[in-house]
Amino acid sequence: MLFTKGHGTGNDFVILPDPDGTLDLTASLVAALCDRHRGIGADGVLRVVRSAKHPDGASHAADAEWFMDYWNADGSSAEMCGNGVRVFTRYLVARGLATAGPAGLPVATRSGVVHAVVGDPLISVHMSTPRVYAASTATVGPLTVPGVAVDCGNPHLVSALHDGVDLSSLDLTTAPGHDGTLFPDGVNVEFTTPGAPVDGADLHVHMRVHERGSGETLSCGSGALAVGAVALRDAGRTTGVVAVDVPGGRLTVTAADDGRWWLAGPAVLVASGEVDVAALVP
Repeated sequence: MLFTKGHGTGNDFVILPDPDGTLDLTASLVAALCDRHRGIGADGVLRVVRSAKHPDGASHAADAEWFMDYWNADGSSAEMCGNGVRVFTRYLVARGLATAGPAGLPVATRSGVVHAVVGDPLISVHMSTPRVYAASTATVGPLTVPGVAVDCGNPHLVSALHDGVDLSSLDLTTAPGHDGTLFPDGVNVEFTTPGAPVDGADLHVHMRVHERGSGETLSCGSGALAVGAVALRDAGRTTGVVAVDVPGGRLTVTAADDGRWWLAGPAVLVASGEVDVAALVP
């Protein structure tokens, strides 16, 4: 099986070219590919398939030729991945499968069609408008942190640390506790602390994240979007730029004057090759 490896601020993916949807991609194969000791290693898998050739993408075929079939590292599928869609776009353009015009390249996802504007090294994606909708809590060890639920096409719980709790002190090797009634399909949990002012941004936030199906990752693009939405709301703003620093680098969230929300950050392809599937899944 041919593959490419890529990442966006350290959030890494195995990219599988499958234009006609012929790969027998199973949860166990995805988990084996993402295994960092016995496989290639990644936070998830991006299957590159034409929208018309995938049952979850067919309804978007008229608006976007390509569907991002995103799988978490544990073999579960997910609606959206902000870093993944930038890496997916970089792959399409680098392999000559699509051309990015000034209006952006449309990419179909399980949460709808997004548009990516390609630059070097940054790619900006017009994301769905985040919806802040409920109060909740996240629990890490003995610590319970108030949080806010945010829908970015996938579920997020943004929890701001207070009382001098150090972001680096959190143990995210296991999933934080959350309200299973509010989040019946699981949730990506972001913990945040405020940052010092940075050039080009109205607000600055530091973030760590535990992603459902993948564990703690170096970055989460849709998580950064959720964090940016909460930061702007808490500052009493409806527009602005939020710099979100994650362990893997910096992402920028922009709520524009025209009502559109943008996520910007680097997207890098680092390797291509061939993997022996029989060796992965005996």
